Amino acid sequence: MWLTVEEEFISAGVNAYALGCTDEGLRKELVDMKESGVEIEGIQSYGGTTSLKSKIASEEVEECILWLSIIFITILCTPQPTIVRWSSTPPVSDEERLKWKGFCALIANAYYVRGMAWLPVKTLQLEQMAVVGHAEEPSVVASRMRLVFSTLEVVSPQWPRV
Repeated sequence: MWLTVEEEFISAGVNAYALGCTDEGLRKELVDMKESGVEIEGIQSYGGTTSLKSKIASEEVEECILWLSIIFITILCTPQPTIVRWSSTPPVSDEERLKWKGFCALIANAYYVRGMAWLPVKTLQLEQMAVVGHAEEPSVVASRMRLVFSTLEVVSPQWPRV
């Protein structure tokens, strides 16, 4: 079975959480890789498969760490124990946890309590407004919501796989 890039990323994030990684530790690793000039290999498909090598950009590091933080916080919002963590160190900084816990908790509540697989984007934008004072674009919010729901499906499946 072929996994999508998103499924592979979530799987890697869940493993990183279980192994005791933190957002700050992973940020340091990625920044060190970026500064060393290492090239990463990516695959893009435009009617065929093309392998590309590129350097890591600073904005990619920050977005990657944000997505990993959302995965970690989502796991924290699951009924215990879904994933055993091999470290007592908190997986995310207090700042990131405060920014994203409500967002992830709203989605986890919809998932576990109401059996939903989607929430209105406006509801999540209102959560962002209340916590950080601004809301992201609807497409970005929807993408982050999909990440949370997909993470929940990996760590605590509620429905049979089709």
